[in-house]
Amino acid sequence: MKKLLCLLLALLTIGGCALAETRTHVVFGDGAETAEIMLIGEGPGEQEDLQGVPFVGRAGKLLDDMLKMIDLDRSRVYIANIVKCRPPHNRDPLPEEREACLPWLRQQIDIVDPKIIICLGRIAATSLISEDFRITRQHGQWFDADGRRCLAIYHPSALLRDVTKRPDTFTDLREIRSEIRRLCPEVYE
Repeated sequence: MKKLLCLLLALLTIGGCALAETRTHVVFGDGAETAEIMLIGEGPGEQEDLQGVPFVGRAGKLLDDMLKMIDLDRSRVYIANIVKCRPPHNRDPLPEEREACLPWLRQQIDIVDPKIIICLGRIAATSLISEDFRITRQHGQWFDADGRRCLAIYHPSALLRDVTKRPDTFTDLREIRSEIRRLCPEVYE
């Protein structure tokens, strides 16, 4: 945990983009520093900004339920976001905001060193897998990025807005569980 704490302190000291001016808390990350699985969303919402922890609002509760469906919980994964401060009115992070935070995220990824990265939504997927990633067509497909297995699923907040995407996500979750069992079976021991 020391390495992640040092990285957080550096982020607080150096700052970042204009989002830092309106935040309540930096929402850095949460979970096991040695997790084999890392989940990455786009940015904190209102509850996350207030509490300083990623995915604690309604979407976070759904994410917890999704993890339970594949026999996981937060103690076995690490959760972070592309941007570390809440965009106003929960809008998508702007390209310059993402660019400002990506070096911090890449350092988090290097420290945690997961085998599997799950992108939660389009913004994370376009930032980490491919700039032209299409979540409606490419969710549930595996990609190799920087020596790690990466897959994108619909963001939990999208699933709250559109329940018709849930069957696809259930299929994607089963695929994730299979890949975890193949690449890092110790997660389930």
